[in-house]
Order: sequence, then structure tokens, then C-alpha cells
Amino acid sequence: MVCRNRSFAQHKSDYLFYEIAQKKEHLQKQEPRAKLINLGIGDTTEPLCLPVTAGLVKQAEALGTRGGYRGYPSSFGDKKLRDTIAQKLYQGNVCADDIFISDGAKCDVGRLQHLFGPDTTIAIQDPSYPVYEHTSYLSGKAGRVDRLQMDPENNFFPKLTAADVIYICSPNNPTGVAYNREQLKQLVDFCKKNGSILIFDAAYFSYIRGDDFPRSIYEIEGAQEVAIEINSFSKVAGFTGIRVGWSVVPQTLCFDDGSSVQADWKKIVTTFFNGVSHLSQAAAMAALSDEGLQCAKEQCDYYLNNCRLLRDFFLERKFRVFGGVHAPYLWIDLDGKKSWEIFDYLLQKAHIITTPGVGFGAAGEGYLRISGFCSRLDVTSAIQRMSATSL
Repeated sequence: MVCRNRSFAQHKSDYLFYEIAQKKEHLQKQEPRAKLINLGIGDTTEPLCLPVTAGLVKQAEALGTRGGYRGYPSSFGDKKLRDTIAQKLYQGNVCADDIFISDGAKCDVGRLQHLFGPDTTIAIQDPSYPVYEHTSYLSGKAGRVDRLQMDPENNFFPKLTAADVIYICSPNNPTGVAYNREQLKQLVDFCKKNGSILIFDAAYFSYIRGDDFPRSIYEIEGAQEVAIEINSFSKVAGFTGIRVGWSVVPQTLCFDDGSSVQADWKKIVTTFFNGVSHLSQAAAMAALSDEGLQCAKEQCDYYLNNCRLLRDFFLERKFRVFGGVHAPYLWIDLDGKKSWEIFDYLLQKAHIITTPGVGFGAAGEGYLRISGFCSRLDVTSAIQRMSATSL
């Protein structure tokens, strides 16, 4: 008989969005005619920009010709795409050779776990995106994960404690807040002092409005020595179904023995990954054109305007609301009510799907995450439905 991987036995909880999907399916069986509005999962809803679809079509047609056909893509990503990301998104703060194209930030979070041994200590924000904790547990680090408490009065900036690896997301999922330059400098200095590696998730960078909030950790002096940045086209350009992301692993980042983190990352990428499809990379190139970037900004503004309408609704009802300015999420303080209780109430009474805050960690209890990733019609309909409840 084959022994089960003990890491799976030690990890008891189901993935948050799987639980939500189960509740949704149960309601639809009870009320098959119910028209649900999804303000929960952060999936984009607006059509791809015309430059992106044109790029997909052009690449597909090329692959159908002898001269344009290509087989396996590079595990590291097309050099032209890496160069363009370095120039247009990092303005020279990052070298193209430090950029690795992937099939999404979530996948990179999982693969990064292979860099670190089982005795590695992990620090994760509480609340935080569940994948950081789940991948830590499933990779054999149960009991090595510490939760960093966050105070709403301090813009949910974590109370830092020493750990080998620290996960930080800004703009943050789920709280919807972004950290300013001073806070990120504090974070980088802390990692340098304690010899920590920072995993910085910047997947929502394109929603930042204003110069006081860095769009990349590499805008902070010294970050090249301590930080890996994870990023994605999913929320920037609606690529949740196309799957293109990237990680930045600087050549200057080293383990405690002086060995190169990037060298090990290259081993992981070439061993576990066969590269992003040529179609997806062509779409990413099109999204980085001037027209594509302008279209992406307009889509981000669209989702932020959804948040503005929802934020006004909750503020009018005297809720304390965070986020929605630099990220497409609202973090609603439920004033002592249980988050699954309010989730169930809105699902049953208004047929609206949200996300219970406790699913992001114990410190998320008493909060509800509302997503701006939906159509404007769904937003206005959701506000009408919620107005008719006793919320």
C-alpha cells in the first residue's frame, strides 16, 4: 500500500472558493430559477480589448503556416515579452533577464514553495489570500506558518515578525488597501535586517491611483536584495482565462549561504514548467501596446467605479468600509456579525454571492469582501436587492 502524503492529511480546510461554490450549487438546486449576482470571486467580466483579440488571431494564423509555426515555447518566456515588461511596466527598475513568464501568479506561488526547505518559517498576513497558506501547508511546512496581525487603524499594515519568508500583497487582497512608500521602505528594511526573503504579490498594481503608492516593490531602494515579485495580466487586462503572469527573481537575491536564488528558480521553472503558450504570450504583447495599455486602464477604472457605487451604498448605511480606491475590492466591517452568517443571509435573501472575511484567516472574521469585478448592471441590481433587505 502507498502511504499518503502527510502534508495533505495535516491540512484540513477546504479551499475557500470551493466552499462558496458548494453553497451556490446548493441554492441553485433549491431555487433553480434564482438569478444570482456574483460579487464574490475576483474574476473579470468585461470582454478582451480589440488589440488583444487581434494579437490572438494573428498568432493563431501564423501557427497555421510553415514559416510561422513554433513548437515548445521557452520555459522562461519570449525574450521580446520580457524586454517589453521591463521597459513599460518597470521603467528600467528591473532587468529583463530577471523576469520569468508564467501561467499565472497563483501557479508561481505554488512553485516558489520548492525554493524553500521544510524547516523554513513563513509569515503571512492575517487576513490574506488563502493560497499563500495552503501551498505552504501542502509543501510540508505545517506548523511553520505564522500569521501577521493587521490593524485597520493602521491601514491594515502588518505587525512584522521575523521569519525566513514573508508574503505581502499590495494592493491587498482581501482588504483592498495599498501600502505607501514609507510602509514598503519599512518592510524592505525589516527583511534586510532579519535576512528574510520577501514574496511581494503585486497582481493588482494597475489599480493604484496616485504617486504615493508604489506599483512595484522595486521602486524601494534595497528591494533587489530581498524581494521576489509576483505579478499577472489576469486583473490588468482580463486574462483570467488566458493565463499569463510573471515573476521577478533578481540576480542579486541570495540564500544565507550566498548561493543564487535565481539559479534555483531556473531549475524549478525548467523542471516543473514547459512555458506559456505562444497564443497567450502574443496576447500579452498586444496588451502592452499603447492602445492595449490604454484599454486596460479604462477597464480597471470601470471596475473601480463599480466599487465606488458599492462603497457609497455601504457608507450610506453606516458601515465602516475599506478599500475600493486602489484595488477592486471592498472590505466591509460587519460590526460584530459573523461573516458566514452575512454571506448566507445575502445569498438566501438577495441571491448575491459575496466572500466571508473569515475565509481569509481568523482576523477576517466580522468582515465581508465585496468584489467590483462584475457588470455595471449587476452592481445596480445588487444595490437594489440589498436595499430591500434588513442589512
